[in-house]
Amino acid sequence: MPDAADHTTQAARADLPPYAQYRVGEPIADTKAPSGPIQEQWDTRRFEAKLVNPANRRKYKVLVVGTGLAGGAAGATLAEQGYHVVQFCYQDSPRRAHSIAAQGGINAAKNYRNDGDSVHRLFYDTVKGGDFRARESNVRRLAQISVEIIDQCVAQGVPFAREYGGLLDTRSFGGVQVSRTFYARGQTGQQLLLGAYQALSRQIAAGAVEMHPRTEMLDLIVVDGRARGIVARDLVTGRIETHLADAVVLATGGYGNVFYLSTNAKNSNATAIWRAHRRGAHFANPCFTQIHPTCIPRSGDHQSKLTLMSESLRNDGRIWVPKQAGDTRPPAEIPEDERDYYLERRYPAFGNLVPRDIASRAAKSVCDEGRGVGPGGQGVYLDFADALARLGRPAVEEKYGNLFEMYQRITAEDPYEVPMRIYPAIHYTMGGLWVDYDLQTTIPGLFAIGEANFSDHGANRLGASALMQGLADGYFVVPATLGDYLARHPHDEVDPDHPAVHEAVGEVTDRLYHLLSNNGDRSPDSFHRELGELLWEDCGMARSEESLRKALERIPELRREFWERIRVPGSGTELNQSLEKANRVSDHLELAELMCLDALHRTESCGGHFRVESQSEGGEAARDDDAFSYAAAWEFTGSGAPPVLHREDLAFEYVHPTQRSYK
Repeated sequence: MPDAADHTTQAARADLPPYAQYRVGEPIADTKAPSGPIQEQWDTRRFEAKLVNPANRRKYKVLVVGTGLAGGAAGATLAEQGYHVVQFCYQDSPRRAHSIAAQGGINAAKNYRNDGDSVHRLFYDTVKGGDFRARESNVRRLAQISVEIIDQCVAQGVPFAREYGGLLDTRSFGGVQVSRTFYARGQTGQQLLLGAYQALSRQIAAGAVEMHPRTEMLDLIVVDGRARGIVARDLVTGRIETHLADAVVLATGGYGNVFYLSTNAKNSNATAIWRAHRRGAHFANPCFTQIHPTCIPRSGDHQSKLTLMSESLRNDGRIWVPKQAGDTRPPAEIPEDERDYYLERRYPAFGNLVPRDIASRAAKSVCDEGRGVGPGGQGVYLDFADALARLGRPAVEEKYGNLFEMYQRITAEDPYEVPMRIYPAIHYTMGGLWVDYDLQTTIPGLFAIGEANFSDHGANRLGASALMQGLADGYFVVPATLGDYLARHPHDEVDPDHPAVHEAVGEVTDRLYHLLSNNGDRSPDSFHRELGELLWEDCGMARSEESLRKALERIPELRREFWERIRVPGSGTELNQSLEKANRVSDHLELAELMCLDALHRTESCGGHFRVESQSEGGEAARDDDAFSYAAAWEFTGSGAPPVLHREDLAFEYVHPTQRSYK
């Protein structure tokens, strides 16, 4: 590893222009994971954690921001334990969180198929799938908790699919050779969220959870170095409110919408975690964004989002393109010997079930060769003809019927008759707020769970692991570790007139006033679209030093132009979606610069981060473990000031890094 100790005040690359400079700070370490065998660490940590007497829990107030799988599970569990929970979501109901859109399934090492699965294999597959850029201790805990998640969800009534003998059914997902993904047709996220929502609703009815829908967090309140509350805006009335507490839990999801076109719901945004970053929470691995290979291709400039088709479809669908470039014949007219089933050809051991990053780059490669299909040649076929012939239409409908129906409604093409067309799209973000083993950020009292943190997936998330992490963090991890924090750090109540409260409120109101009063000539969407296209081209599926330098030149210019030319109609005392968008885009413009800087400094390829300068002769990602076996945790030092990079060295004692191969 490079020694950064003597470079705390030096720019890392003297040849880089000012906008690409950063300083290297002291290393950062996770001090919360216990020593000893990794399979005993979580049990040891729970035993060593100080407890809060049940009679005292009602004296503590905890803010939970977000009501997806992580947030809903955390709010319900903390309230069940006896804490007073105040919870927030910007939707009109907690059940409308974006977790509802997850389709394919949730991983767990139950080994019902008796096909060689185990907790250790799930741990191994996840570390390997993340290209050895995840923390072993967190991933091992995730694999261990996975079996408990399924039991809890079944007890809640989640209608998982079942096989003939009555056991829960499973199917395969990319990057593994066992069948460990539990599912409810193509509605797994919806069914799991309904389970968490009913548990949360019970606590709301009991008065243990104070629910604030249509409310958006706009800043974090830090008092004496600890997170003690948030500043929020009522999206209906525009009222700015402060909420004070003993601890804050962020469960606000990822930042994929910085790319404008993504599979995320349009309102999914990065404001909560970005404002926490500006208050002192380190942001880890922002350049690690995941491209999902199975999305409906873009149909035109009118689109504001993309639609995911579940990775589970790759179990029975075969992916191919014509062998000859420029072949525009309908797929039925292309004979078998003129088709290239390129994943099966290049990766015979895993075939169509290679991990997402590999499948996405392979699709881009064949399209770049001129062999893509559909409008603009930006698509590949996902063909179910073999599965329909082998299984029959009723069996395929039972497994994937709602997905086929959704595809037909969007494209007006019947996938039972013609192959689906798919193309990669931005889907998930592995980066997020840096957290320790307790899921606590670098701001004491601020916890980040689910996709809002960086901890479990490394440089590439295996399919069906997002739901697993969200529920593990919410139901099992943060309810254990947050109590330890509260027991060790009792607090006096924060005075609502504390200077830190006034400072946070003042910054929020000044920002909103500037947006509303600027009276420029460009809409928030116009800036968002331009930023998204820039990121997709220069920091998307492939990045180079040239493209990243280009992006880092343009983003500061675009940010200055935003504050000079933004126009937000309406007022701040009413429902104003243009104001919401503008506020979020202003954060995207800052986050995008850090994403590109992180990508520029990491000159290796790993997982979803593919540097064109770092690849094997066969075009595969080439890691540089000697130089980059660390998590990059970035510290905010002020607007326009160089950020500080803190490295968390990653040690691999149980899954030794090797060059990933799925051939």
